[in-house]
Amino acid sequence: MPQKHQIKRGVSLYSFQEEYFLRTLDLEGCIATCAKLGAYGIESIGEQMMPGFPHLPDSFYMRWHDWMRQYGTVPTCHDMFLDTKRYKDRLLTDDEMIASIRTDLRHSAKLGCKVMRVLVSVKPEMIERCIPIAEECDVKMGLEIHSPFHFDHPWIMRYTEMIARTGTRHVGYIPDMGIFVKRYPRVMREHALRSGATERIVNFVCEAYEERVLPDYVIFDAAKMGGNEMDRHFAESIRHIIWSNPRRMLEFMPHIYHIHAKFYDMVDDMHEYSIPYEEIIPVLIDGAYSGYLSSEYEGNRWIQDAYPVDSVEQVRRQHAMFERLLAQQ
Repeated sequence: MPQKHQIKRGVSLYSFQEEYFLRTLDLEGCIATCAKLGAYGIESIGEQMMPGFPHLPDSFYMRWHDWMRQYGTVPTCHDMFLDTKRYKDRLLTDDEMIASIRTDLRHSAKLGCKVMRVLVSVKPEMIERCIPIAEECDVKMGLEIHSPFHFDHPWIMRYTEMIARTGTRHVGYIPDMGIFVKRYPRVMREHALRSGATERIVNFVCEAYEERVLPDYVIFDAAKMGGNEMDRHFAESIRHIIWSNPRRMLEFMPHIYHIHAKFYDMVDDMHEYSIPYEEIIPVLIDGAYSGYLSSEYEGNRWIQDAYPVDSVEQVRRQHAMFERLLAQQ
């Protein structure tokens, strides 16, 4: 008998950045599109689609909640940023960073989000100081584990140690599924070729990546093959794309509050070309994950030079895949 699960489906509005920039979708249109796709969890980015953020009037939040009721959607996560280079002559002080994070936490609470994405570059000491306001707002801070980081990276382990030491339930993780890239993304490969890379070198790098050859060796061997500047950039790119075992999430599942369902390229048969969701979703089921799979489409930037971008169709395909895979569990 299929194992029951409580996994829910949603979308990071980051996925629709192309349409928002071109004004074919506004914020309400993005929300309405998610509802049409049956992906009712809404992950938002204040800097991206909320003009005036973080100084938004009460009327904005009233309209936001009206949209949630109208479309039957649920606020899931606010993606915070920490602009440490806000001033030309200096970085933000620690106290200024804390104040910025607190502002984001209060914004999350006003949206109705129970989770806030924390950039991987934010020091754990900063987040620890924000635990009291997170408790007050009842918002969980999820560190985004984003390639090339992974659960066993020393920087991430500092967070793991802090969570264990404090015993907090208001700090955890948002793993980005881009840490599970099994095949080099096709859209990136094709973009490199259109940009002047040499096919034999590109093929060598992609094959070496799939064989899990250490990046330094691949880069060295690719350089010996000659090539041009684009070939060197392409070989270097594998430092930033990683494969790790999805089952590594099981140990951390009690503190995984949200999932960035990264994808680059949904092929016609409803499979993601490079990220094996067929392996990932069973792990989430095994770990009793009950949060959202939040679509995060990043293929647009690799096809803009050659093809029209249709982020909505790409997200639709991903959710068709999710429906199929979840129905099998």
